[in-house]
Order: sequence, then structure tokens, then C-alpha cells
Amino acid sequence: MAIATTSQFRKLSVLMPVYNEHYTIESIVARVLSAPLPEGLALEIIIVDDCSTDGTEQILQQIAQDHAQQVVLRHHSVNKGKGAAIRTAVGLVTGDICVIQDADLEYDPRDYQRLLAPLLSGDADVVYGSRFASGEYRRVLFFWHSVMNRFLTTLSNITTDLNLTDMETCYKAVKTSILKSTPIRSDRFGIEPELTAKFAKRNCRIFEVPISYAGRTYDEGKKITWWDGVLAIFTIFHFWIVDDIYNERYGHNILHSLSKTHRFNAWMADTVRPWVGDRVLEIGSGLGNLTSKMVPRASYVASDIDPLYLDYLSNRFANDPRIDVQKLDLEDTTDFGELGECFDTVICLNVLEHVPDRDQALRNMYDALEPGGHAIILVPQGQWLFGSLDRVLDHVMRYSRGELSRACKASGFEIEKLLSFNRIGVLPWFLNGRIFRKKQFDKLQLKIFDSLVWLWRIVDRLIPFPGLSVICIARKPLPPDEDTASSAN
Repeated sequence: MAIATTSQFRKLSVLMPVYNEHYTIESIVARVLSAPLPEGLALEIIIVDDCSTDGTEQILQQIAQDHAQQVVLRHHSVNKGKGAAIRTAVGLVTGDICVIQDADLEYDPRDYQRLLAPLLSGDADVVYGSRFASGEYRRVLFFWHSVMNRFLTTLSNITTDLNLTDMETCYKAVKTSILKSTPIRSDRFGIEPELTAKFAKRNCRIFEVPISYAGRTYDEGKKITWWDGVLAIFTIFHFWIVDDIYNERYGHNILHSLSKTHRFNAWMADTVRPWVGDRVLEIGSGLGNLTSKMVPRASYVASDIDPLYLDYLSNRFANDPRIDVQKLDLEDTTDFGELGECFDTVICLNVLEHVPDRDQALRNMYDALEPGGHAIILVPQGQWLFGSLDRVLDHVMRYSRGELSRACKASGFEIEKLLSFNRIGVLPWFLNGRIFRKKQFDKLQLKIFDSLVWLWRIVDRLIPFPGLSVICIARKPLPPDEDTASSAN
């Protein structure tokens, strides 16, 4: 049965690394081009020739010429490996979904529909095609090769807490937004456990579907060796320990590191909770660190502008009917058009410092609140602390108490309270951002800091200088008649 695409997905990008596949390359490209796809889904094939020496390059040039509208071809001047070829291909992708396709004939493109179904239905972010689940057919081959595959999958599952049946499969279908933002460090076949570890750490919704498999022998050109299996073991443990899950240019690694400071996040939540009502709009929810500590509420809208965060939030709160995840640009009045006076609380923590048009952002928050509702706004404090960490996080500026207060008043708010928060964090931020000019938080520092939050809560109010952040509790005034009646009561 044909599967229709959703409005979200318009093009499939097939990523094909190639090395010395003179006898199979024409056949596999033809199979991909003729593979049945869901209705409305366009196709592009991105082929990366990894310095073939058997005449494959000439065949690929002819293929690219014959199918110029669908085939993109790149060449490596030296042989680097499958992972390096995929890395090159990802940089050329224009589709919404990516599927990795080997250039031999082991994997059948007729399985694409099955592979894509969980993605198109909105259930999955990543889909693995399992050779060990029940497919239509599977060629019987090497026993020890199968044992090694299962061993590596089990080891990977132990470190990722997944229950995959085939981690080493070539067929991985992934949302492009996820794949483009994931750094690929492995040059060879280590790409399989590397991607699996990173998808797991990013809390991607991973599905498996059975696929057909016509494996080939080493005499027929199979290239993976026992040594690649040994390297895969090291790769599994390496990416179990190392949290290298976002490309640096996306700047999400810092937020991922901060998401693990559970005690600090609880401290921040406890500080603002007294002003949080029942109908809440959270601006810039990120990875949902605060969101998880503020529910349950009568209604809760977790919003962000970043598609990676929106995917993450949708995954994390998919089974919680109290939380609605929405794309919301704090500066865009059209995004707030249907939200007028819908909430009694707007939470905006560590967002306003990113916004060039601060005044419009504050007006949008004001309009979203019902009269008497509260806006809880936290921003970094002290422009003198502005350094490398602020630049990585794309901060426009750091605020003073007076500047934040004046901006809120200019938008119509009344200021109920200004709080200085996290005084103890000033020195670490100054050292890391201004002196050492770091672009990432030291994990040991964060762990020590978070483990001592119980102490920071006690001593924070005793420290005489302003905190790393300032919190403004701003109130949308009641109409004059209601305000008078409220005061009389």
C-alpha cells in the first residue's frame, strides 16, 4: 500500500559511499532510481567516490551525466573510508530525510517504503533496517560474521540502553536536521556505532523495521574485516564516554552539558516557582530542563525556534498530554497572533539576551498574558562578564538590573520583584569566558558545581556582589476598575 508524505517531508536524499564497485555500481544506482517511494517524495542520490582505482570513477561520471537532475557526484582524492564519505555526502544534502545506501547489492532499495514509514507517520526520528528481524529473505552466510555483528550490537545496547537487533546495519534513515547537526568523527566503519551512540544520547525516537538482505562473500567484494570489528569495540566505548553529539556551529553542546546539572536546574525552578500559575507559556524551552520541573499544570506550552530543540521536546514529552510543543519566535508578532491573553504565566529564562529586538519580544510576552498575569524573565547579568561563552551561545548582550527593569516598564509591565541569582557562578564564568576563553564547560567543573548546589543555595544570599543572572518578576496590570476592586478586597 502506498504511503503519502506529510507536508514536512518533500525529498529523500540517498547517501551512497563508493569504493571499487565497478561491477555493481550501475545496478545499484538503477535500483535506487527505480525504487518505489511514498507519493510526493522526490529523490536525490549523493554519491561520494572514495578514490576508486578499478574504473568505478569513469562509470560514475557517466551516471552523473545521464541523471544530472537527481545524481550529485563528488570524489575523494585519497581513500578515507565509509565514514568520511558519508561526512562529505551529508554536507551536500538538500532533502528532508537521509538514507545510507551501500554501493553493493546487499541491501534492496525496494525496502525504502518500509524504512521510511515510521518517519513519515511522525513516530520516529531515526529508523534502522534490521537484517536479523523477519524480512522477506536473507542470504545464509558466515556464522562468525553474524556472531560478531550480534556481539557488537549487544555491546552497543549495553552502553546506549537501547534494544536494537542490528546496530551494524547500513540502512539507517534519519531526519536531515538531526544528521546535519551530528558530528561524524569515524572515517571507516566505526560510523555505525558512533551514530548509534549519538542518536541515543540525543534521545532520538529510534525504530527498527525488518529488511531483506543478500549479503556477499569476501570473494564477491565484501570489505569489512575482523580489524574493523575490533575498532568498533573501541568506538563503542569511546562514544559512551565522550558527549560529542552536536556540531560546534550549532552551539548545542553547552546546553546539553547544562541539562545534566539537575540540582542547579532544580534550584532555578524553585526560585521562580512561587510566581508560576496554571496556564503557562515557556519561551525557549530548549531541552526541557525547566519544563519537566514545572509540570503538572492545567496547560503548558513549551516553545522554541530551533528545529533540533523542537524535535527533542516533541520526543521527550510525546506521551504527556499536558504539554503542547510549539514553534514560537519571540520577536515575531504573527507567531503570537492567536495567543493573546491565553496565559497567566510566561516563563522566559535565558532567552531575551539572544534577541536583537528586545522591545518587540517583551510586547509579545505582554500580549500573551491575561491581565494580572506574570512574566518571569531571567537574563545574564553584567556586561563586564561578556566573553567567549556568551559568543558561543549567541548572546547579544548581558543586562543590568536597571536596564531590564526599564525595558519591562516601557512595554507596560509593572515590576514586582528583581532577584539576583547564582552569585557563586560569577567567578567560574569570568575565568572560563574572559580569562581562558573557553567555548565549552568543563564537565568536571559542572559536576563539582552541581554536587554543591545545596551549599550555594545557603551562601548565595550572603555574597555581596550581583549574581550571574538577574530575574525580573513583571506583572501585566489589571484594568483600572478590576485593580481598584482587588486593592479594596
